[in-house]
Amino acid sequence: MLRDTDGYVSGQELCNKFGVSRTAIWKVINQLKEAGYEIEAAQNKGYHLIAAPDVMTEAELESLKNTQWAGCEIYCFDSIDSTNTKAKELAEAGHPSGTLVVADQQTLGRGRRGRSWESPAGTGIFMTLMLKPDINPNNASMLTLVAAMATARAITEVTGEAAQIKWPNDIVMNGKKVVGILTEMSAQFDYINHIVVGIGINVHNEEFPEEIAKTASSLLLECDHRIHRASLIEAFLEEFERLYAVYLETEDMSGLQKEYDSLLVNRGRQVRVLDPKEPFEGKAMGITKKGELIVDTWESRKLVSSGEVSVRGIYGYV
Repeated sequence: MLRDTDGYVSGQELCNKFGVSRTAIWKVINQLKEAGYEIEAAQNKGYHLIAAPDVMTEAELESLKNTQWAGCEIYCFDSIDSTNTKAKELAEAGHPSGTLVVADQQTLGRGRRGRSWESPAGTGIFMTLMLKPDINPNNASMLTLVAAMATARAITEVTGEAAQIKWPNDIVMNGKKVVGILTEMSAQFDYINHIVVGIGINVHNEEFPEEIAKTASSLLLECDHRIHRASLIEAFLEEFERLYAVYLETEDMSGLQKEYDSLLVNRGRQVRVLDPKEPFEGKAMGITKKGELIVDTWESRKLVSSGEVSVRGIYGYV
């Protein structure tokens, strides 16, 4: 109620809304202040929320929520092994599509191909959105591109700085990686049980281990100011809901191709495709409606549906 009101909310109004005494309201206001919320109390006016702390709690995220189904259930943890693992457990226990798991720290965070993903406390956003889409499992891999678009759009909206996509789903700012996305699916032959989209965002990191310092960065380092993490999560949920609706119309990227290509940092650049059979080089031209990367080599046009792509000028060739 404090967040939804532009100005003061009277103590009596809060009492009537929740059916409690003024003393109970006063106690809760003090609890919020202790949690870091800046609340002004004025006689004959009531209470006014001035500022919120950088916390990722159910209450904070629920009070910001402006979506129809994304984040329909929210579970927040100070520390957890993996938000993807927890989201899978919730899916199997019958929780609805759109359930969101958020953690301030992960102890067993994972990246692509089983690599570890550093998840220190107080620095990032580690979240997983669980989905139960009624789509062909063969089309599910494109959801990781949809998630990348939503994340890039949300970062640009909240920070005011350009965030781009390194195909298929890394988010880069000024040539350095700030976000990793790991999508995992549980499916039968022609039926999807659930999909979990795990997203790790480097937000407040001030430095990185030497081995990744040249390629990794954070929103703080690239934007030079701190952001409110819960607001970024909400911006992501709103963007994902919008883009996901477009994707579901065709179950491919045809309605999102132009928007994805506009965010693609590889576009028009020389890339080396580390294909296990035969690596090759060419110019990245954009994506197909199936989400494949179009690469023009000196002899032909090739479509890349898997394998790592290194981009000259961003990561180099390795």
